[in-house]
Amino acid sequence: MRDTLMNHHAFRLLLLCQLALGALLLPSIATAVSAPGVQEAEPEKGPHRGRMLRDKDFAVELAIVETGVPPEFRVWVSVGNQPIAPTEVDVNVQLTRLGNAVDDISFKAEGDYLRGDRVIYEPHSFVVTLTAVYQGKTHNWTYDNLEGRTHIGDKVAEAMGITTETAGGATLHQSIRTYGKLVLPPGAKRQIQARFDGAIKRMHVSLGDPVSKGQSLITIESNESLKTYQVIAPMDGTISQQFASSGEQTTGRTLLEITRTNTLLAELAVYPTDRNKVKTGAPVSLSLNGFNEPLTSTIKGSRIALRNDQAHLLLAQIDNSDGQLSEGLFVTGDIEVATIPVSLAVKRSGLQGFRDFTVVYAKVGEEYEVRMLELGREAGPWVEVLGGLESGTEYVTENSFIIKADIEKSGASHDH
Repeated sequence: MRDTLMNHHAFRLLLLCQLALGALLLPSIATAVSAPGVQEAEPEKGPHRGRMLRDKDFAVELAIVETGVPPEFRVWVSVGNQPIAPTEVDVNVQLTRLGNAVDDISFKAEGDYLRGDRVIYEPHSFVVTLTAVYQGKTHNWTYDNLEGRTHIGDKVAEAMGITTETAGGATLHQSIRTYGKLVLPPGAKRQIQARFDGAIKRMHVSLGDPVSKGQSLITIESNESLKTYQVIAPMDGTISQQFASSGEQTTGRTLLEITRTNTLLAELAVYPTDRNKVKTGAPVSLSLNGFNEPLTSTIKGSRIALRNDQAHLLLAQIDNSDGQLSEGLFVTGDIEVATIPVSLAVKRSGLQGFRDFTVVYAKVGEEYEVRMLELGREAGPWVEVLGGLESGTEYVTENSFIIKADIEKSGASHDH
């Protein structure tokens, strides 16, 4: 019987996963599919909208009150539908949370009700055990008050790509996004001319040829001495321009141009509102069209003059010894402007919406449950957590939407 139920649950989760993906890809034709289930009867509500617990003619109403106060329990007691004074009954409530942590709540009389002595923190998901003692007789009730919780077997979760990590400290790298292009550094181009005018007897190189420093480029016969001499490459590089050919006169003109491309500069536009945030030596991640992995560099300086739109042009050096990059290629740069260590952070990819909260889903065994978060600073893949999650909690980082879909499908109540 247990295997049948597990298979049924796995089938339902697969349907939910298909629905969630369909809603993303084809929202106009996505339809809801539900597995057959048994509707549970709604628990009886009392006059204060709390849950009614009855033992023959003895009744307790247990309500969570959070209007004008942090969430707390309040209790009203009656016998034969007639209220009794709160001083005449002793009440204790124990809340067993996921992972078997227990909140033990005592009550004291206040007005016509008993008031719990501690805040009921989110999520309001627990097994409730209430004990009431009246005129020497003890009354006990236990019931589930679960919300934002679901069970998914580990094998099913693995098949669906649900992955988890352990919450802990992280370093936030705050950055600003900039745009620009690749340019050549100063001194990357050299114009080649003849020392003495004469006839070009032979061109040893052509446009696009790589050359090395000291390599012979041109043989020239001097017009005055009628002797030949060699024009030598002053640096390594590539023949980027050819202005003359064999048999022509040099006549004092530029014959070749050599460009050194083993180093390029990313020229990044930063506007005045962000300029003071960027320091020399700041790390920068550079993304280029056609390249899957970003390149890393640092800001080494800036142009003196502003661009026409008042942008500062910051410079980051890039190694191009493999010759894969070209001058003029557009680039996106994420410049790091702050490094912030935080004691607790979660992956942005794991965040979901639940009621009015931003949550992650904690995993305990094969159970998943919401954790309502108070969030702080964010940078890159990380978001700082200020409250709502304990360090060391295992939580879902990838495909958390599947957990959300299954919880919404189950319709877990919020018993207030």
